[in-house]
Amino acid sequence: MGSCDGRVVIVTGAGRGLGRAHALALAAEGAAVVVNDLGVSRDGEGPAGGPAHDVVAEIKDGGGQAVANGADVADWDQAAEMVAQAITSFGRLDALVCNAGFLRDRMLANMSEEEWDSVTRVHLKGHFAPARHAIAHWRECSKAGESVEGRVVMTTSGAGLMGSIGQGNYATAKAGIALLVVQAAAEWGRYGVLVNGVAPDARTRMTEGVFYDTEVPDGWDEKAPANVSPLVVWLASAACDVTGRVFEASGGSLNVCDGWQHGPPSSVGERRFAVSEVADAVHASIAGAPQPAPVFGAQG
Repeated sequence: MGSCDGRVVIVTGAGRGLGRAHALALAAEGAAVVVNDLGVSRDGEGPAGGPAHDVVAEIKDGGGQAVANGADVADWDQAAEMVAQAITSFGRLDALVCNAGFLRDRMLANMSEEEWDSVTRVHLKGHFAPARHAIAHWRECSKAGESVEGRVVMTTSGAGLMGSIGQGNYATAKAGIALLVVQAAAEWGRYGVLVNGVAPDARTRMTEGVFYDTEVPDGWDEKAPANVSPLVVWLASAACDVTGRVFEASGGSLNVCDGWQHGPPSSVGERRFAVSEVADAVHASIAGAPQPAPVFGAQG
């Protein structure tokens, strides 16, 4: 018996890398999988084959159930059709794993409007649109008196949690996703839906040649995408009992990563600050708070 027997899961961006690893792992645990991939290159331009169909064939060859989907996940209507396809194909929807995305890296001072818009669209709207249509289905089921064990797994990034030099569009979108996890979890729990996020550290098309070599090491491959998948499988399973949290995952390690926290207050009581008092109050609050993690790639 697998941990996802009888469950139906959509995985976006599942043609390669992390998404492919998640789809295969979910299928191995008994899930029927909708394998979504638009089939574009690393920067979102042009066709790059039909990887979703290849993953579906791989799942079926292993005795699993899967269908391919080529939706643009940031297109509102196509995202709705993807959710409908899961229900039509397998009779239900139990989990959504949002993973699709691409990079167009550039320093903020040189970034074009199109580079900003395209990256924030695919990552941030590409998470919200499928999740919005999925929750509409689960809310309807819940209001009809059906038992719902819905799960949403969103993909943020260390760049979104800490920042990353030269990736301002991507980092901003991923930061938005981390907060979307918290927001959706707070709103959707009443319908039986748990929402969590994963910030993976793995070797994929998006990190090869930037953070990691393309060559796969002999022996233990710490940065293999499949190392992240057990966490994703558990978060997508009915056994998951946490919500509203983001987890960093790499190799054989994982940890929860908390976001913004209230620092120690500096107060002048029941009156307004004088401008001359603000600097001391700011520095006093900073001094009592934990130091923020450094931005990836920052100097000094």
